[in-house]
Amino acid sequence: MAEITRTIARSGETALRSDVKAAATAVRKERMFYIDNLRLVMIVFVILLHTAVTYSGLGSWYYKEAGKLDPVSFTVFGLSMTFTQGYFMGILFLIAGYFVPGAYDRKGFGKFVKDRLVRLGIPVLLYMLVIHPFIIYFIMGLPWASVKPAFLDFYTGYVTSLDFVGSSGPLWFALALLIFSIVYALYRLAAASRKPAPAAKVKVTSARLVGLTLAIALLAFLLRLVQPLGTSILNMQIGFFSQYLILFPVGILAYRQGWFSKIETALGMTWLRLGLIASPILWMVVMVGGGALDRGFDPFIGGMHWQALAFALWESFTAVAMSVGLITLFREKYNRQNGLVKILSDNSFAAYVFHAPVLISISLLLQPLAMYPLAKFLFVGPLAVIATFALTFLVLRRVPLLKKVI
Repeated sequence: MAEITRTIARSGETALRSDVKAAATAVRKERMFYIDNLRLVMIVFVILLHTAVTYSGLGSWYYKEAGKLDPVSFTVFGLSMTFTQGYFMGILFLIAGYFVPGAYDRKGFGKFVKDRLVRLGIPVLLYMLVIHPFIIYFIMGLPWASVKPAFLDFYTGYVTSLDFVGSSGPLWFALALLIFSIVYALYRLAAASRKPAPAAKVKVTSARLVGLTLAIALLAFLLRLVQPLGTSILNMQIGFFSQYLILFPVGILAYRQGWFSKIETALGMTWLRLGLIASPILWMVVMVGGGALDRGFDPFIGGMHWQALAFALWESFTAVAMSVGLITLFREKYNRQNGLVKILSDNSFAAYVFHAPVLISISLLLQPLAMYPLAKFLFVGPLAVIATFALTFLVLRRVPLLKKVI
């Protein structure tokens, strides 16, 4: 009888622990809606930014409509694109870093690396070996070739010449994230035999955010001495990597410290206001004061120029202010999902992978449509977003093999 009683007690304790764990998991998932929503918005911004490149001619993209911008269009495109570029990819690396330690804790080294190779490596290869050649051969028609070769001849040369290695397109993000994740896994594996020291709790304060801004700016300035903005290695613009190299491990620390949920609302909203109001004003001051209107952007993209340092400081301030501010805003205001937002969120990475051929196809189809550049951007941008998510939800993620990796 006593043994039966003990068995029932143990069963009750196990059930209680399971219920508590399930409840905690449910609460944690509920809290993470705001992260999913923020990631979704940043991926929509990726599509819109590439649309802006298409109609402004500023930046690098597969297809750009020729034409000189008037001063108003140049200023609006320049400010909005530079401002967005200043923070949106940094936030995606910050969020990605946040989810890495928990995934490693659950899976261990082998399963974690395998999962990352599947979830990140396969989409990168898919883009390099299928999507990119499809874009340049079938959608764009190899416009630079005097005689268009047969597809088999073109594709054989594309692969054997190793041109595909540097043809990751927007999937440079997934490739970089794969590298960062494997480095983290190797670090965890090497540190497994050492007893970790208790982590001191660190509070998010304005002073620490200023320190983070300065660290990102200094690294950006140093990187741009050797890799100015506009240059790349294997399709990775190293000049922008200061944010990614720092914010990814900051995301890891944020998970351990619980920073996302502990950022004080007043602090986060103050930094958001600084990002939205002060950052554009400072951009104008740096651009005008640095002679961008008279002498162009060359002094800003790198090298031993005060303009390069000032631009790095502005960009880093924007990244930190918007990251902290948007995380706080979404946590407080957008920590929920309806059916539509859930569908969009579930399809966000797939939209990231496949948005290029959709956007380029729409842009080429509407090429004969003569419109003011800003108006055309406002027309094509939302159209490309809707078409991309519709394609991924209605078609691509219903393909069993694709659904496993995107």
